[in-house]
Amino acid sequence: MTARMTPFELMEKLVSFPTVSRDTNIPLIDWVADYLESHGIASHRYIHPDQPKHALFAHVGPWEEGAVVLSGHTDVVPVDGQPWDSDPFTVVERDGRYYGRGCCDMKGFDALAIWALVEAHYADVQRPLQIALSFDEEIGCTGAPPMIEAMQPVLPKGALVIVGEPSTMQAVTGHKGGTGFNTHVVGFEVHSSLLHTGVNAIMAGAKLIEWANEVNTENMARKPSELAAMFNPPFTTAHVGVISGGTAHNITAKDCHFAMDFRVVPGEDKDAWGTAYLEKVREVEKQMQEVVPETYIEVTPRFDVPALQPEKDGLAETFVRQITGDNASHKVSYGTEAGQFQEAGYSAVICGPGDIAQAHQPNEYIEVAQFEAGHRFMRDLLDRLK
Repeated sequence: MTARMTPFELMEKLVSFPTVSRDTNIPLIDWVADYLESHGIASHRYIHPDQPKHALFAHVGPWEEGAVVLSGHTDVVPVDGQPWDSDPFTVVERDGRYYGRGCCDMKGFDALAIWALVEAHYADVQRPLQIALSFDEEIGCTGAPPMIEAMQPVLPKGALVIVGEPSTMQAVTGHKGGTGFNTHVVGFEVHSSLLHTGVNAIMAGAKLIEWANEVNTENMARKPSELAAMFNPPFTTAHVGVISGGTAHNITAKDCHFAMDFRVVPGEDKDAWGTAYLEKVREVEKQMQEVVPETYIEVTPRFDVPALQPEKDGLAETFVRQITGDNASHKVSYGTEAGQFQEAGYSAVICGPGDIAQAHQPNEYIEVAQFEAGHRFMRDLLDRLK
């Protein structure tokens, strides 16, 4: 049996694994599995069939339904091109902050969850506790659904899930849904002096991006529903963050690549937004093909994340509020895996240490005070399981 590590020691170890979403997370999962096994805790995995990615889940306490589930993701965003003042994969303490990629989003919470699971095992709790560590959250929450499905026949069904995304330890009970589409516009190259005989893929793609601007303007002007008014902004947004294409300034672009993403307020059908986008795509494609028939636009789904719907008298919300004493209403516009757990029949809430404003930033950090608040939360959680 190895020594029981502190939450800080666990966070140091987890951050040391450079689990950027484009790379494997298996060394981290192997280490967590070995650490839990050294304390007599069996863990289970979902193994991605095509990529070197694993998810891990485990159960301690009575082998019965009704567990509290602590949910976190193991992947982090890249550090490429960011001006870090220290090694991103080494936790450094400065000025009351812990710096390191993932300290805030969300290996700080993962460390606290692992600590709580081990402590619950030794405390012989009367109510079970589970942990679920996913992959590929940062590229569209694609790793959680198969992990949740894999949990069902292996572990007793949990009652409530606490997703530890950074919320400054406030109980967040709702978030927007999201859907996104990789878009490849295929044009026809000619000399730009004869552009009317070719199809410029970038300029055709710009029509779709301008459509997104129009959608945002229309949605902003519309009176929000009572549910939408809880969010900032209180409307569905369309967004393109990266675009590439073209060969030279004097050639009509043959290719244009971008992703069209929607963040959809609860109460609206995110599939309907996807349908509206595809209708616009077909309209622009028709215009292209009237010039050069072999041009086209290829659209492939990129991610699909359900909203977290506020629950009336939700078990997860009530449980967290009893610990934190926070009775205010909190909603966020970013997406998480909470909606996916909710769709699978769990009561779900978001509550974790750190501020989302620090996530993905160069010199990402979590306030020491926030990490300690997360530790207090876990100690109080364990008291409620005894």
